[in-house]
Amino acid sequence: MQTFQGIAVSPGVAIGEAFVVDSEGFRIPRRFIERDAVQDELKRLEASVEAVAIQLEQYGQAVAVQLGEQYGAIFSAQHQMLRDARLQTEISSLISQRQYSAEYAVSRTLRRYAKVFQNLENQHMAERAHDIFDIEKRLLRELLGGKREDLAHLSSQVIVVAHDLTPSETANLNTNFVRGFAAEIGGPGGHTAIVAEALEIPAVVGAGAFLNEVSGGDMLIVDGDRGRIILHPDDATLASYRQQAEQQRSQAAQLETLRDLPAETLDGQKIAIMANIEFPREVDACLARGANGIGLYRTEFLYLGSGHEPSEDEHYQAYLRVVQAMNGRPVVIRTLDLGADKMGLSPRSENERNPFLGLRSIRLSLKNLAGFRTQLRAILRASVHGDVRVMFPLISTLSELRQAKVVLRDSMEDLDEAGIAYNRDLPIGMMVEVPATALLIDRFAREVDFLSIGTNDLIQYALAVDRSNREVASLYNAGDPSILQLIKQIVNAGDEHRVHTSLCGQMSSNPMFTMVLIGLGLRYLSVPPMAVPEIKNVCRRVSLAQCEAVAERALRLDTAMEVNDYLKQELLAVMAQTAESTR
Repeated sequence: MQTFQGIAVSPGVAIGEAFVVDSEGFRIPRRFIERDAVQDELKRLEASVEAVAIQLEQYGQAVAVQLGEQYGAIFSAQHQMLRDARLQTEISSLISQRQYSAEYAVSRTLRRYAKVFQNLENQHMAERAHDIFDIEKRLLRELLGGKREDLAHLSSQVIVVAHDLTPSETANLNTNFVRGFAAEIGGPGGHTAIVAEALEIPAVVGAGAFLNEVSGGDMLIVDGDRGRIILHPDDATLASYRQQAEQQRSQAAQLETLRDLPAETLDGQKIAIMANIEFPREVDACLARGANGIGLYRTEFLYLGSGHEPSEDEHYQAYLRVVQAMNGRPVVIRTLDLGADKMGLSPRSENERNPFLGLRSIRLSLKNLAGFRTQLRAILRASVHGDVRVMFPLISTLSELRQAKVVLRDSMEDLDEAGIAYNRDLPIGMMVEVPATALLIDRFAREVDFLSIGTNDLIQYALAVDRSNREVASLYNAGDPSILQLIKQIVNAGDEHRVHTSLCGQMSSNPMFTMVLIGLGLRYLSVPPMAVPEIKNVCRRVSLAQCEAVAERALRLDTAMEVNDYLKQELLAVMAQTAESTR
């Protein structure tokens, strides 16, 4: 059994077989074979070895002719490894004695060999691991032939493990078959983490190099609560995690009873619990969990999921489905929040060195006015079907906000000329994600109808921490006193100008922060659909006076560690007190 520690980004426990996503996209389709199929499997292995041996001989000869004998010797060395009698015996034994499939036996054996080489102190010998991985891929290509399975065409339940997945790859995961997800890199608040949470699958990222230890079909546990990946769990660990998963299902069922109850504190303060969504299909989960509306509809996956810039009608149909399903509840649609690097709009010679500080979000929309107007027209068209509100992301200057509002007015004129109806009083909001905006929030609040605090980026920029960088992930902390102070300042400005303020970052979905956020003055929280019942549960167990006292104390603490420890203690005390009173 091996355990790898990463960063928990989507809660829950997933238990299943590994689907390894690499540059080849291989998946081992089966782990075991029937006893009477052993001889056929050994013949398949022998045939694949012969085919790869011929390939390596041909490559070696061709390269030697073109580049010289020393380069051809690379393939000769691989050929020797492939033909090694001990290696062949070990693979064959796994098939005949353990009834492993040829694919699984090849992958398990060769990855064990590669690990031995990687652990050698001699750098030259350690690099030979690459040759072993190459042999593995060649053999798997032969064994699998045209039967290779990719993420888009899964046929059984798996846990996806990868170095990383792009947001579009994550968005296209089929949740009927993907039980969980684990990645070597990444951090909290990144797009991949956000989508995993939206798909409601347990996920761990930033676990470091572990893929070389995993073969397709290996038994795996993804602990999305503690940030652990457990490979080849023993029976006791499996039993413990299965019990934990059952407890989580039982707790979720209990929280479902809160669906139709208000998120109201013990002394009568109502809190609106809204939902964050990525895809129209999530609206059903929002309604099932009792969300008061959609506080953040992220629209960028309209772009990433299709491979082309969506048309006005594609935008409109996606928004219409959500608006109609919410049946009068508010729907806040955020305009495109992607970087030029993700959209393929950056010139190759000017690749973004730091996309977080580059051409992204509202900056990109204001550069790509045709695409911006297309999206705004679709939002306006959808506005006649319900309570639609538009929100601009990553506003950092007043001029950006004013420019965006001008483009919105131009889009209204487009619809006027076409005779298309829309809500002329469409509420306009902005994300507060940049410290510069927070410092001048009084001026911004005069020009919008609502504010939404995006803590994922606000924390990143305020603390100078790349949220996707595993090396500094521990510094990315929502409990930092500076973040609490910024939130308080933003909420106070909103109250002064009678502009309602919500908070829609990952911070809002962590029950540890619920009391302090209410105490800081927030009355609108927007969370992933799966978090709605848990956050509502906390709201109904506390009083406003309690929350204000918690916020006052937290603001006086000096470090994020002190704040987090204090908030955990307060939450545990509230839950324990409530449990005692219900006995």
